[in-house]
Amino acid sequence: MFKRNLIAATMVATLAGCATVQSPEQSVVNTLANNLDIHYQVVTNHGANEGIACQDLGAEWASCNKVIMTLINEGEAVAAKDWAIYFHSVRLILDVQNEQFKITRVTGDLHKLEPTEKFDGFAAGEVIEIPYVGEYWQLFATDFFPGAFVTAPNAEPKRIASLDTEEIGAFVSGLSGDNLKRTPDDNNVIATAATRYEKNVDTQFEDVSTALIPSPLYVEATQGTVKLANGIALSKAPFTEEQWQALETRAEVIGVDIDGALPMSVVLASETFSGEMARSGAYKLVIGDEGIEVTAFDQAGAFYAVQSVFGLMDSNNTTSLPKLRIQDAPRFDYRGIMVDVARNFHSKAAILATLDQMAAYKMNKLHLHLSDDEGWRLEIPGLPELTNVGSQRCFDLNEQTCLLPQLGSGPDSDNFGSGFFSKADYVEILQYAKARHIEVIPEIDMPAHARAAVISMEARYTRLMNEGNEAAANEYRLMDPNDTSNVTTVQFYNRQSFINPCMDSSTRFVDKVISEVMAMHNEAGMPLTTWHFGGDEAKNIKLGAGFQDIHDANPVAWKGSIDLSKQDKPFARSPECARLIENGVVTDYGHLPSYFAAKVSQIAANKGLPSFQAWQDGLKYNKGGASDFATANTRVNFWDVLYWGGNASAYEWAEKGYDLILSNPDYVYMDFPYEVDAQERGYYWGTRATDTRKMFGFAPENLPQNAETSVDRDGNGFSGKGTTGVQTFHGLSAQLWSETVRTDEQYEYMVFPRVLAAAERAWHRGEWENDYQVGVEYTQQTDLVNKVALHREWQRFANVMGQRELAKLEKSDIDYRLPVPGAIIEAGKLMMNVQFPGVSLQYSTDGQNWQTYSEVERPTISGEVWVRSVSASGEKNSRAILVDKSHPKK
Repeated sequence: MFKRNLIAATMVATLAGCATVQSPEQSVVNTLANNLDIHYQVVTNHGANEGIACQDLGAEWASCNKVIMTLINEGEAVAAKDWAIYFHSVRLILDVQNEQFKITRVTGDLHKLEPTEKFDGFAAGEVIEIPYVGEYWQLFATDFFPGAFVTAPNAEPKRIASLDTEEIGAFVSGLSGDNLKRTPDDNNVIATAATRYEKNVDTQFEDVSTALIPSPLYVEATQGTVKLANGIALSKAPFTEEQWQALETRAEVIGVDIDGALPMSVVLASETFSGEMARSGAYKLVIGDEGIEVTAFDQAGAFYAVQSVFGLMDSNNTTSLPKLRIQDAPRFDYRGIMVDVARNFHSKAAILATLDQMAAYKMNKLHLHLSDDEGWRLEIPGLPELTNVGSQRCFDLNEQTCLLPQLGSGPDSDNFGSGFFSKADYVEILQYAKARHIEVIPEIDMPAHARAAVISMEARYTRLMNEGNEAAANEYRLMDPNDTSNVTTVQFYNRQSFINPCMDSSTRFVDKVISEVMAMHNEAGMPLTTWHFGGDEAKNIKLGAGFQDIHDANPVAWKGSIDLSKQDKPFARSPECARLIENGVVTDYGHLPSYFAAKVSQIAANKGLPSFQAWQDGLKYNKGGASDFATANTRVNFWDVLYWGGNASAYEWAEKGYDLILSNPDYVYMDFPYEVDAQERGYYWGTRATDTRKMFGFAPENLPQNAETSVDRDGNGFSGKGTTGVQTFHGLSAQLWSETVRTDEQYEYMVFPRVLAAAERAWHRGEWENDYQVGVEYTQQTDLVNKVALHREWQRFANVMGQRELAKLEKSDIDYRLPVPGAIIEAGKLMMNVQFPGVSLQYSTDGQNWQTYSEVERPTISGEVWVRSVSASGEKNSRAILVDKSHPKK
């Protein structure tokens, strides 16, 4: 044993000695990575107003910003020029104003900074500023990305230490004052302690012991409570073993025994239900002295009734239940969450945890966005490259082993930029969902947003050609090698972002993938019923309305000028597609994505799938509406922004026969920031912020109504008017896109708790929601919405959140977002409030030592004071903010 250990120690020492011998190039890389402190300062977000030639630089809508990238060499001098820094930028960089450096875009958001011949080296301690102009604006810290790295020939890339952090605010500045405005006319209210206080002041603490999330259809509360000394004796009869285990899991979180003493009977009796109650998920619930009685329309109704009993319980006090009667049924058949695991991966554990919460709040559709340009996330037997290459991101310029880094993922695959669900993982997710009455809807996005698939199949093509098997190499190839179309996608990729819809091999690929996914669903005992095609954004953004040709005789000031003659529609230079056009199969290149959608729906129908689903813009050229598709049902996720015409176009899509699922960015996108605060996370192209209260106030069936109760992305009013016949919608879905969401913790922060408001709207129609009527117009000046009822229902919801549900999220180990409190100083006294009454508040006069805030004994404040909210356990707190005493209560 001694000899073996001695040999092992010697080998370790030898290897360590070898590791210290570095090439000159590696030494430069290591020195720069370890010692460069990089910082971004936003100089202006209003480039055109500040005299920058945004139009001539080709900025879309002639809009650009200016940033100073500062490099500080905190190490020894570096004279070498043969190195490069790869970094991520969500905005296209249009101009570099330092002749010692040049920046080129590689693909997507990956940019390369390298020295020019004029570079004179980094002196020790030297500070170098690189001003650059980017397209559009940068209003939140998360517009900037971590994960930059240094490379050089014959050297391993290495992360730059100063940007190897998720604390983005540590290396971004300038997000204050006018730089928080998208344009000089931006009227958004920037979130401060004072503005939060004013917003929360109308929400007071109240008794909500008989209230639930989501709200039932009818509740009749009687006097008194029922004691739960030894838990509930829940009848097992209506439930499968898996459903029973799911209920036990939730009961554990609540802290109640469901194999206890208080009788709880459950009877399935669909024949006793009528009218609006006669639908899947409906139930009747009575809690009285003799126990709990449930009559359910079906198994789902029985399951939801038990969840309602759990919902009435305070997880810190499970000794009693209120006496009441409930009759309840869902508003929509489709009550969903879409989770994007493609842009950045989210673990199986995070998905299972999400399913638990969906079940608790009666949501029933999990839409998994499994593929995109940045990643393919599901193992497909027989196509190993999809996960060997397409699920991995690393620094391989040839992309034969992985996709190039994106979205801050850095040079290696040890992060959430990489990852996938194995077949076993996916089957487990399906079984877990089935036990909770949740359907899993897989989305494989095509023909656009498909770069991960295309690159993977190119790697497969190369492998098989090297093996001399040309037939197999071409079997599933997704791009026409002779297509020379010049295209730029929304995320700045080229033609490799598109599956070519004109090739038989593309059709074979789709057939193969659907078949393998169906097999996984069958193995899980959850047969596949819905195929999500994706279909969105199959376009060249350079041909959009924000650009004009450089040769236009009468250019307008608000468009970017580019050479439009060099731009193509997708597939416009594909010989394969040219043949379809020439033969009259498709009328023009713009119709190809819709043509492909119909083709894929036929594949789905041939396999017996009843439903085909897509983002609505992918079907816009199918003139026959839903009848153009082969499946019995055709669903669309409707994602038009309301103030850009969505409050009218939704009804037009429903009139075409589609089952419309409201998925509006300005109300139910959860990748947008919670507040207009530069330190919050997210994109914001559709609205500057969506907090829980805004999502709660969304009127999904009367879209014009929202113009009276909310504003557009610039904080201005808009109008909504009923323009076409009354239509019913199929459902509502809340979306979490993952471009800025790199970890599971960030994912849960963005989804929870505001998804509970989406659950409320999907299940329950508010008393304040008006019927949709043609010709009725809503604006900020109208008074057609019952705002007293809206406030009453919000206050009830907010109190249930603060008094019960946040504590349950914490006990479920969900990394939810605690609301940042509001605060002002009035007459020297600190006054605090919070969005969810019942959440504890703290203050600190030094930012380190915290004291509990009491509204009864408000502290006297003479100097600075920080505030934050605290979870029920005391182990979790919100972001702490400094109270600005220059904003007293008005």
